[in-house]
Amino acid sequence: MLIKCLTVGQIETNCYIVTDPDTLQCAIVDPGDESNTIMNYLEDNRLTAKYIFLTHGHFDHTMAANAVHDETGAPVCMHEKDEGTGDYRFTPPAGSIRYREGDQFHVGNLTFRVMETPGHTPGGVCLLCGEALFCGDTLFRDSCGRTDLPGGDMPALLRSLKRLYDLPGDYEVYPGHMETSTLDRERRFNYYMRHAAEVS
Repeated sequence: MLIKCLTVGQIETNCYIVTDPDTLQCAIVDPGDESNTIMNYLEDNRLTAKYIFLTHGHFDHTMAANAVHDETGAPVCMHEKDEGTGDYRFTPPAGSIRYREGDQFHVGNLTFRVMETPGHTPGGVCLLCGEALFCGDTLFRDSCGRTDLPGGDMPALLRSLKRLYDLPGDYEVYPGHMETSTLDRERRFNYYMRHAAEVS
């Protein structure tokens, strides 16, 4: 598995291109802006986009989704609770996929599994693929997603963080903003995750 992080847009969102090197099929996680940058990477590396995954509906994670869909034909996948109009919602193009807890998607030899993690938004999800955890704005290095925006729910976010805390083993953590981490590190040092483990 090859993981390329493209930091895009004014809020510096991490867009991840996750590629199976054997087939050159890839998934695009959170195309938040700069569709040309994303498409140039795909074309330069001769990649075929199989899916566009959205971890939630905030604009800084979705602004390039329609353009990348138009260019690649890859379906947009998101949770229905973040679909529509409003501050945290996004209206996906026709033919999009509404995913739920436990859904699996195959990209070449890679398998992505959906984990519902509401709190930052009602339809927030994390995506697990091998030893990688793509967590959007649910979990950050030393922090977590804010809940003071429309749709935010701190008790729900703490329950989601507890679910991540309880995952077996370790994962490389690929958040929606800022640098990567590991799940073991966040279990040890992240105040919010430790608090979630204690109160849930």
